[in-house]
Parts: sequence; C-alpha cells; structure tokens
Amino acid sequence: MTYIEWFIFFLAIQVIHFLGTWKLYVKAGRKAWEAAVPVYNGIVLMQIIKRPKWWIILLFIPVVNLLMFPVIWIETIRTFGFYKKLDSFLVIVTLGLYIFYINYATEAKYNAERSLKPRSELGEWVSSIAFAIIAATLVHTYFMQPFTIPTSSLEKSLLVGDYLFVSKFHYGARVPSTVIAAPMVHDSLPFTGTASYLKSPQLPYTRLPGLQKIKNNDIVCFNWPADTLATMWGDHSGKFTYKPVDKKTNYVKRSVGIAGDSLEIKDGYVYINGQKNKLPYRAKIQFYYTYEAKSAIDRNNFPQFLINKERTGVYKILNEYWNNPKVQEAFDKSANLSKIGSDSLYTEVAGGVSQDLASRLKMTNVANKININLTEEEFNQLKKHPSTVSVKKVNYRADVGIFPHVKENEWSQDNMGPIYIPKAGATVKIDAKSLPFYEQIIKNYENNDLQIVGDNIFINGKKADSYTFKQDYYWMMGDNRHNSLDARYYGYTPFDHVLGKPVMVWFSWDANAASFGEKIKSIRWDRMFTTVHGDGEPVSYRYFVFALIGLYFGYSFYKGKKAKK
Repeated sequence: MTYIEWFIFFLAIQVIHFLGTWKLYVKAGRKAWEAAVPVYNGIVLMQIIKRPKWWIILLFIPVVNLLMFPVIWIETIRTFGFYKKLDSFLVIVTLGLYIFYINYATEAKYNAERSLKPRSELGEWVSSIAFAIIAATLVHTYFMQPFTIPTSSLEKSLLVGDYLFVSKFHYGARVPSTVIAAPMVHDSLPFTGTASYLKSPQLPYTRLPGLQKIKNNDIVCFNWPADTLATMWGDHSGKFTYKPVDKKTNYVKRSVGIAGDSLEIKDGYVYINGQKNKLPYRAKIQFYYTYEAKSAIDRNNFPQFLINKERTGVYKILNEYWNNPKVQEAFDKSANLSKIGSDSLYTEVAGGVSQDLASRLKMTNVANKININLTEEEFNQLKKHPSTVSVKKVNYRADVGIFPHVKENEWSQDNMGPIYIPKAGATVKIDAKSLPFYEQIIKNYENNDLQIVGDNIFINGKKADSYTFKQDYYWMMGDNRHNSLDARYYGYTPFDHVLGKPVMVWFSWDANAASFGEKIKSIRWDRMFTTVHGDGEPVSYRYFVFALIGLYFGYSFYKGKKAKK
C-alpha cells in the first residue's frame, strides 16, 4: 500500500469510529462532532475512559497498536457499564464493532467514577501481562532486540551460542512494513511453524533517523536478501518467492564493503579500493586447510589442543546427509565424479562417510587427511606438530554459484572482482555485461519493471542504457571465509534490509553441548555483558550489571517490607 492508500484507510477508520461511538461521546458529556476529528477524537476518548493521553501515540505505532486497540475497546465498554467476560470477548472477536451494538441498541450509561483497578486478581494478572507485552514489543521493535548466533561465520568475534542485544537506533529504527503480525516473534509462530504475519497490507519502507552510518568492518544484523531470490545459485528460471523484507531470515555478518567502494577478493582476502582490508583486532580470518597426518585421524588422536577450545576445528559432514538416496543418486548420475575435488573428499570420508564413496572415486589414504578450519596462528602451530605431514590451504575452483552467477567470470569464493558496491544517487552504465550485477537491484530491491528485448533493456517501459540507484548497498561477509554463506553468493545487501547493530553479548554458552547440564557447565562467564565492537580484548561488564541487579532486588525487598509495616 502507498502512503495515499494508507491515508484513505486512516480516514475510513475515523468514519467507522465516529459512527460507532458518537452517542457514547454525548453520554459522556462531550459533543458528537468530537468523535469525528482525527487524533483529537482519540485524545477526548482517553479523557472519557480516564486513561493517559499519551496512549494515543501507541495507537499509531505499527505492531504495538495491534495490542493497544483491544485494550482501548475493553476500556471503552467498561466505562459504559459492560464488565462481563462475554462483553470483553465479543468486542475483541468483532474487532471493536461490538461497540456499535452498545452505541445504538443499549441504554448504556457513562460511569465517570469508574475504578480503574481490576475487579479480580485474575484481571490484575491479565492487565499486568498485557502491558508488559506492549512495553516489551515497543522495545523489541524500535530500540533493542535479542538475537542468538547459530553459526560460526564470525568465529572469534562472535561464537556459536552467543546471545546478543542488537541496537535498532544506531542505524535508525526501521518501522515494520508488515503491520499485522504476532508480537516478538519473527516469521513463524512457536511450536506450530505457521507464518506469524499476513503478507498484506504492507506499509511503505520507513526508517527513523539513525545515530551513525554503517562503516567498513562493522558487524551488522540484517534480513537475508537471498530469502526470496530464485537466481541466487544461477537459476534463471524466473521463479520468485515473495516474503516481506522485515520477515526475511535474520543474518549477522561483517560489512567489509560499503556503498561506493570497489571491492576485490584475492586468495580469500578482501581489497577495498585497491587496499587490503584491515580488520579489527578481534576479527580473525579463517580458511579450510587440508591436514595430512602420519597415521589415521580420529577424535582421539587429532591434535585438538591446538584448536580453539570451543570447537575441534574439524569440518564434519553427517552420515545421514551422505546416505540420503537423493545425494547418492546425484553421485551415480554425475558424468565426472572427480569434480567433487579431492579436498572435499577428504572431508567426506574422514567425516564418517562409507569407504565405498572413496573407492568409487579411486582415492586412497583418505583416512590420514581431513579439512580443518584454522586461523593463521593455528595454522602455524599445526605445521610444527610432530604428527603433521603437511597442512595445505584449500583452493576452491571457479563456481557459477558465485555472484553474479556468470560462468565466463570464472570467479570462486577466494578470487573474484573487482566489483562496484552501489551508492544512492550513483549512476552506472547498463548493458548485457553489467546487467547481471544490478538486475536484482533494479527489479526486486528497487521495484522496477525490467524487461530485456534482444539487446535492448527497458526499465518501466523506457529503453535504458544507465541506472541511478535509490539506496545504499553493502557487501556482507563472514570472517570464517570457507564456512560462510554471504555476499559472495547472493550479492549486495540493500540498506532497507539492515536491521541493526549488535552492541553487546549478554549471555554465552556452548549451544552444541550434548545436554542441558553440559550447557550449564559450558557457560562462558568471561563473555557475558561484553561489547561486540571495539578494539583490543573484549571487556566484560558482568560484575557491574550483576551489582545493579542486586541493588534493584535489594531495594524492592526493602520497599516491600516497609510497605507492610
């Protein structure tokens, strides 16, 4: 819906409100016309039901207003004597239209002296929970949102099992475009897995002013653009699955390239405008290396003490995956099984895959080899280990799955570019060669009608040889270079997909621990309440936070005891 359509919808709601409440306004000693004036009618209604005037602000905040409207409806009917549970139920299920019945078909009387205190203990509980949810939704949507880290793409800076606070106001809080959605959940409802939102109506993209702009190497939380891109892996079938931007999968990566940069990747390292990207101290680039030992490798003899304590460093692929009939069928039908590559094979066999696969590919001595994810420091340590024969960096071949999915580029995840990162207001030449880089932007991110007729390109019905970008774009990558699904595959991240800036790790444990008891033992106390950004070793503020919590509970206990006296 456009802003004009929303304005018309808003006026329609005002007409409905007037028709359903004007008699109640009169019974409360107000004028009938006061029920018809937008915004002012809400302020008057707050006076009638004896509630704070600032409540009217909450009615204009997307998602929060979905919770506030039922509260206002119930407060309104109770002010005119309708206290029964059935009345409250009816006003909610009819989306407030039950007030029409009260307005026209009853002898409702205004109770100016109505007590605002709930009539029962249950009512008090319901009221408290309702406003707690409203307050939490407001904070969650516009100020600070909790996230968890499920993958190791930013290993070292952020660990699997870290729980983050993500600031919405650093880059400007994004007003939800999906206006009808369950509060404080993302794209699916707990337990059921069904969608937690309605695809329409949709608000136009709106963002509040931010405190700062995204800088090179900032860690950024965003909605994954590839959630709806059928062409991510070079499939140009034209299929497109729509999902609202604010309901796409939440991702967190490092913004190595920002709008206006020229980016190139050489041997896995990023170069910005011709200069090698210098990462913060906490960031540690990692690559897969093929490790060959003097004897067969298993978990008992693998030199784990050299690897980060939080992980073995072994790239494992589960038997369940490789035993899948569809996977085996793909191997059988492959005209060239060797295309899998020996590096991948080491991983597969050492990961527990049947030896049959190794023999079919005519590979030997794979039991002595395995792929390991290492930082440069770990690589240097492992080279010196007495059981080591060799440690060689994995070199990935050209892959059509690499953005922009042009086979002739012969780009790989370690070598690609140079590539321009679009900036709002910048204009680029559009032709058959450059279009693959910007096709998704023109068509899906900036909502233009793009048609290609022979050698001609038409944008919104007009022949075009250039395009001017409407917003900034970013190049998001993981530090774990060989284990990160990032911009190298799906391309640019639009600014309207940016969710916020991770500012603090408030809790951390080993999410892959076998049991809850093991997870409790694995709590990383030194990471609790540490800042995400900044240089040098992370600093924990946990003792300060625990002291504040202790003071709060101590004060509450003292206040309660004093009240009893």
